[in-house]
This record gives sequence, C-alpha cells and structure tokens, in this order.
Amino acid sequence: MGLGVILLAGGRSVRMGEDKAVLDWGGRRAVDRLADLAAVLGASRVLTAGGADYGLPRVADLEADGGPVAGLAAAIGPLRQAGCARALALAVDAPTLRPEDLAPLLASPSPGAAFEGLHLPMVFDLAAAPAEAAAGWPLARFVERAGLARLACPEAARLRLRGANTPEERARLLDARDPAE
Repeated sequence: MGLGVILLAGGRSVRMGEDKAVLDWGGRRAVDRLADLAAVLGASRVLTAGGADYGLPRVADLEADGGPVAGLAAAIGPLRQAGCARALALAVDAPTLRPEDLAPLLASPSPGAAFEGLHLPMVFDLAAAPAEAAAGWPLARFVERAGLARLACPEAARLRLRGANTPEERARLLDARDPAE
C-alpha cells in the first residue's frame, strides 16, 4: 500500500505574518523538513497543496482560500494516479514532527486516524475520502465523513503535533527542539 504525503501549504499565514512554509527551522525551510520526514516514513509521493512553488511537486487548491480540505481534495486524484492507497496529511506549520510522533497514525487500521483534539496530522485511506469533500469544509467534517478513528494524543508530542501558527508558538517549538535536530 503506497503512502502519499500531502503538505498543506495553502494558508495565508496571517497570524504568523509570513509564509510558514519558508520559515527557517534549524537551517532548513519548514516545507523541506517535512518533505524529508515524508521520505523517512517511506512515502512514495509527496505533494504540496496550495501555496507557492516550493520546488516540490504540487497541486493547486480546488479553490483559493478554500481551507485545508481544498488542498486534501486536490491531492487525492494525483496520489491515486501515483499508485498511493493511503495519505498522510501534514500542516506545513509543524516542521518539528518526528517519525515516532506519527507512528500511531501510520499504524492505524483502515480507514485511518487523527489525534483527539487535533485534525492534523491525519492518515486516511484514499478510498475513504468523502467524494463530496469541498473547499470550505471544516477538517472535522472530513475526518468524520472519512470514518477516521480518534487516537489519544501523545502528551510528549502535543506541541510538535499542534505546530506553530504564531511567532510565539514558533518560539516555543524552537526552544523545545532537540539540539540534534
């Protein structure tokens, strides 16, 4: 079962004040850190959804400012065409994620899972994606309609899983980072 990774990068980064995908995290852009993580996880295809051209394969959101579900829906067809059966959706604002943070999601049975209290990251079988998913849908609706399980969020990983939407949240994540990262 091929794993595709969708890096959701279509937001306007209003609270951060600049494009979160290109922010420096330990000498590398956020989008590059997440693409590297996808490779470590064995992804057969990585797509950025929405946002600018970051030098990675990308799909445009179904509708500009259509929210994260617009990015998910836009990526599903290309991932299927690439032979993927499952997708891991990651927000570009969570570049300090570690493989062990995502292990429970990746090990979840069909149709997939998300953590309690968080809609991203999520893992879902492409076949379970709601065909009617559209721009403007809340992520909670996508999770519910896809039938995803809700897993307990590992407390030690909560900050990394939540990501950084503001400069203050980014500073906390940078301070909490392992110096080896």
